[in-house]
Amino acid sequence: MTSPLLQKLIVIGVGLIGGSFALALRQAGIVKHIVGVGRSQKNLQRALELGIIDEVANNPISALKDADFVLLAMPVGQTSNIMAQIAPFLESGTIVSDVGSTKQDVIFAARTHLAQHLTHFVPCHPIAGTEFSGAEAASTHLFCDKHLIITPLAENDDQTINLVSTLWQHCGAKISCMAADQHDRILAIISHLPHILAFTLMNHVRTNIEDKPEEVLRFAGSSFRDCTRIASSSPEMWRDICLANQELLLKQIDAYQNELTSLRTILANNDGGALEKAFANARQTRQQWLKNY
Repeated sequence: MTSPLLQKLIVIGVGLIGGSFALALRQAGIVKHIVGVGRSQKNLQRALELGIIDEVANNPISALKDADFVLLAMPVGQTSNIMAQIAPFLESGTIVSDVGSTKQDVIFAARTHLAQHLTHFVPCHPIAGTEFSGAEAASTHLFCDKHLIITPLAENDDQTINLVSTLWQHCGAKISCMAADQHDRILAIISHLPHILAFTLMNHVRTNIEDKPEEVLRFAGSSFRDCTRIASSSPEMWRDICLANQELLLKQIDAYQNELTSLRTILANNDGGALEKAFANARQTRQQWLKNY
């Protein structure tokens, strides 16, 4: 039997993403011992009960000795503080990576706090998830056939990137590489803006209608449920993501408002032809996307 690729994995933030990473690597036989770190002792204890982790550490510092790999899977707003905490205690060969939905801010934090460890810090983002959170939400199959984007640093060596890629491939992910600014621009469009819209639609129902929300929502069907599914996501996590990608997200909100204003003008003008054309263009784009991917 071959020895595991990792003897000791540290997961800081054992939730949906961090927990699923640990489960997938455990199932693949890639890791021998998994240590969980986080703010909620209740969540960590549940992760232990579920077999996601083998050990609970009270803080990152006590867990770092002899660690092969550290996964930063907490909300992006905590990244800078966690990096500052672990930096003095990282061993030279320990690889550190993250799963943040924004990358330029994470890289800035790494250059600030992990300046002596940049060869072994690889920024990543798995484009996978659900509206659920916590260890209970973790799944062995979460990353199967999902994209994992690496936004490598100039300082990264090929061996480190190859190891990170191999770990995610064992989780079932498809690996892509791109620049951090390109990543943040794309994610502002396809992820961050949709979450803003879902949260806003639910708030619209809650505060801007004549009837009580419960009286309206009891008639809501699958279309409303599909449009607002991601409004069940963690408010803390999405607060941090939106603030981290503020500039690019504001541009997308403005562009979307312009699109909505244009559609409002068409509707106000009773222009059925233009309305149908707008809907047909949207439908064609979506169908092409589904056909290709």
